[in-house]
Amino acid sequence: MVTRSDVLILGLSAGVVGSLVGGFTLGIGMGLIAQGAHVGWLLALPGAPLGGVLGLLLARRLARQLPREPN
Repeated sequence: MVTRSDVLILGLSAGVVGSLVGGFTLGIGMGLIAQGAHVGWLLALPGAPLGGVLGLLLARRLARQLPREPN
């Protein structure tokens, strides 16, 4: 069974991991763009969605722990 602490840890870890990964990709991408390298757009644009995808993966991992209810 999933407890409140599990949900709290999910929220905290999704926020931290998503922010770090999204921030790093956005920062590196913007640095490359500022130096004139157009390849930086490939890092800067997916920065925010990539952070969200990590949160989704963590939530799915937690949802697998829920007991299945018969229909």
